[in-house]
Amino acid sequence: MKTPPGLQPLVDDGIVDEVVRPLKSGKEASVYVVRSGGEVMCAKVYKDMAQRSFQARVQYQEGRKVRGSRQARAIGKASKFGRREQEAAWKNTEVDALYQLADAGVSVPRPHGYFNGVLLMALVTDADGHSAARLGEVELAPEEARDYHRRLVRDVVRMLCLGLIHGDLSEYNVLVTPDGPVIIDFPQVVSAAGNNAAREMLLRDVHNIRDSLARFAPELATTHFGEEMWALYEKGDLQPDSELTGRFVFDQRKADVHAVRMSIEDARQENLIRQQGREAAAEDD
Repeated sequence: MKTPPGLQPLVDDGIVDEVVRPLKSGKEASVYVVRSGGEVMCAKVYKDMAQRSFQARVQYQEGRKVRGSRQARAIGKASKFGRREQEAAWKNTEVDALYQLADAGVSVPRPHGYFNGVLLMALVTDADGHSAARLGEVELAPEEARDYHRRLVRDVVRMLCLGLIHGDLSEYNVLVTPDGPVIIDFPQVVSAAGNNAAREMLLRDVHNIRDSLARFAPELATTHFGEEMWALYEKGDLQPDSELTGRFVFDQRKADVHAVRMSIEDARQENLIRQQGREAAAEDD
């Protein structure tokens, strides 16, 4: 096939020998099957920032670190330089996460390098060597579904122990292989400690997988692994090999709304008194 513009620099530099075919195209990137050093891989070419919206990313980017204060200020001001830095940070986040997760034993495509804005990684295949199907495209026996659920929960726990949450995990970014499920697509990976919506995103990830696999193993629908692992994480007790049960006791106590309102009013009154004091001091001067 004709070499896409995003891959031409890698072909020119001898990093990619041949572009075999397109694999998939999404909102964030296009993925191609390529040959590199005699090995078949996939190349993820991120789309130009002019074609993509940053609005949906705001909640994912909270808590992420950038290289320095200048970059942080530029991103905050949404200047041209800041948008370029934000774009670079968005791409680098997935690359960094893949290396971290692969080293920690999480089932992800093994990265092979990042060149000119293109991520090279292992091609995930089925038993016949073809591109692996997504979880939402296959039928599973009940025992297979339970095994997939166990493996995916284990990988989510390992990610959380690294302080990372996928943020968009579903049956559409889990691939089915002879060795089990492989999780893909990490540009929106979330900081568990630095993002106020971290718990919400973790529960959404775990519930998405639970609900998908409950089609084949209905008993999974009543489990609460996400709530259980987050509670352990908050207490500092979550380990990569933690044995989870899927059972969780929810707090049924009703919030004391009156007490909360009184606390808010006390704080408001205290702030008002302080403000009046500052104004009076300014008048005396």
